[in-house]
Amino acid sequence: MEIQIRHLEATDRQDIFDIYRHSSVLENTSQKPFLSTDQVERLFGHSDHFTLVAEVSGKVVGHITLFMTTKVRDRHCAGLAIAINPEMHGKGVGKTIMQEAINQADNWLNLVRLELEVHADNHSAIALYERVGFQLEGTKRLSTFKNGKYIDMLLMSRIRPDYL
Repeated sequence: MEIQIRHLEATDRQDIFDIYRHSSVLENTSQKPFLSTDQVERLFGHSDHFTLVAEVSGKVVGHITLFMTTKVRDRHCAGLAIAINPEMHGKGVGKTIMQEAINQADNWLNLVRLELEVHADNHSAIALYERVGFQLEGTKRLSTFKNGKYIDMLLMSRIRPDYL
């Protein structure tokens, strides 16, 4: 299986929306269920963000977005969001797109710090983040509501190696 990584295009809107139609994807985000295509577009289609997509056989099966800031003192940092079509879990799509986002952050976007929040019960995502160099920074206890109860979120970051 060949995974192509490229920048998000306007024509990818439906494929991105299709990823977020899966309840197993949405339950691990901070969004409410049943997002519309317009809501998905507003989340990731903003020109200040840097979004890459993973394409397999002409279909977008995942995306990663670096949320850039306009704050002068924080321009070396970016937040990160990723979603992979559940049909492609365990096939290297997440790792491939994460590695390319890190390459872009380190070598082209002049970012030093990438950070994310992940649900504490999302063990496969946590393992992926650790494999590509993210480390646990802390726990936000009972910080999000999921499946009828409050759960913890983990704060993770990756610092560019030449700054360690």
